[in-house]
Amino acid sequence: MSIDALIPLFVILSSFIPAIIIFTLPQEKHYTRTLLNLLGIFFTLVFVVWMFVGVYHGHNYEIHLPLIHNLDISLNAGPLALFFTGLSSVLWFLTTIYAIGYLEGSAHSSRFFGFFSLCITATIGVSLSGNLITFLIFYEILTLSAYPLIIHRGTEESRIAGGKYLTYTLIGGALLLLGTVWLYTLTGTLEFTPKGFIGVIEAQHHFAVIMIFILLIAGFGVKAALFPLHGWLPLAMVAPAPVSALLHAVAVVKAGAFGIVRVVYEVYGVETAALLGLTTPLAILASITIIYGSLKALFEDNLKRRLAYSTVSQVSYIILGIAIVGPIATIGGIIHLVHQGVMKITLFFGAGNFAETLGIHHVSEMNGVGKRMPWTMAAFSIGAFGMIGIPPIAGFISKWYLGYGALEAGQEWVILVLALSSLLNAGYFLPILYRAWFLAPAESWPDEHDFGRWETKLSLLLPPVITAFFALIFGLFAGSSWSPLSWVYLIIQREFY
Repeated sequence: MSIDALIPLFVILSSFIPAIIIFTLPQEKHYTRTLLNLLGIFFTLVFVVWMFVGVYHGHNYEIHLPLIHNLDISLNAGPLALFFTGLSSVLWFLTTIYAIGYLEGSAHSSRFFGFFSLCITATIGVSLSGNLITFLIFYEILTLSAYPLIIHRGTEESRIAGGKYLTYTLIGGALLLLGTVWLYTLTGTLEFTPKGFIGVIEAQHHFAVIMIFILLIAGFGVKAALFPLHGWLPLAMVAPAPVSALLHAVAVVKAGAFGIVRVVYEVYGVETAALLGLTTPLAILASITIIYGSLKALFEDNLKRRLAYSTVSQVSYIILGIAIVGPIATIGGIIHLVHQGVMKITLFFGAGNFAETLGIHHVSEMNGVGKRMPWTMAAFSIGAFGMIGIPPIAGFISKWYLGYGALEAGQEWVILVLALSSLLNAGYFLPILYRAWFLAPAESWPDEHDFGRWETKLSLLLPPVITAFFALIFGLFAGSSWSPLSWVYLIIQREFY
């Protein structure tokens, strides 16, 4: 077996092995735990960069490990898989730095960071899966490893939220398993294939193919927070801020959206899905979710819950882009995987900083916070402007391609959805920015902590500043050869069209 074949496995192990060791560490082993986390991230990033360079030059990184008769555990680092892997590994690094500052020294740190690393292992496994059964295995590992993070605080509220999360995601997993088994009985394969593999059996199993699509989309739609399957997500905001960031920008929600992308393009094939009449209902459902999430965010005072409803809305841009059917709209949807990730993680980092430093948990408490925490609020503002779609931030690039792609595909109604969504985004973000920058602060903050010369801990301040910088340069330099957008063009050319 060549070294190229082993690299995807090494990427999985570089976060899995530290996770297992961290579970065994006593609570007081802070430095050892931090060192293991950072070593795991270092090796993950090295292997991911190695694969990016190789795939760009035409190398293939693929490994098959026997599972059962005619089914393998398959890891395959194609351009699309690497795109999500790169997002996960870079944001894992920044979220780990943030989590060390936020939670290190608190109770049950080994348990937290062990499951934290296990979540990333599962997410990267989802990213690199070469077939649907491998995807399903890592997808369910992700479900179970995220649960202890959601209930980490051990409060009654967190246990209720965790219970609802498990109820939703395990039902979704059961639907996904049913659809996967049914699909295998019809096709005899579960391998992800450019342009899909359903077309060869569609004619004689028309009804079954449609029902399987519904089952798969419902299964993935739970984690992607498609309406009305989103109910677990706002409740899960009782988790610590690093967990919220992980759920929304890196792991759980994105895994659901990524699964829908792979079903539409690499199981069914977008042309077959369109001929079956499946993409238009999916686009309508995504549009309903976009508007619904924005409307719910508009009336939510709790800052993290407002951001959660924003995620419900924003992740459906990805699904809308692939359901419009056309290369330009697909670019808009796929690029939003990264653009939404860096913008949303910035917002959750900011919300965590306000809570940890000043005890702020509600929008109504944010008067004048920009004067007290200017760097955090500046990063938060960039993320918010990007979500609205204001140029030159990355969110504008996503919406531009989605709108242009809708016109190219003759789906003019999508423009109205995007316009209304942007207005609603402005409606729930601009009041926050107005309060923070232009209103006088209260005489005292709810629970202020002094961190000396910095507005908050440096380990909490640097991650949102860096991700806000990413959101800005990904928009300003979208046309450069090194931007995420250029890699999406590679995905479109090699895998989708």
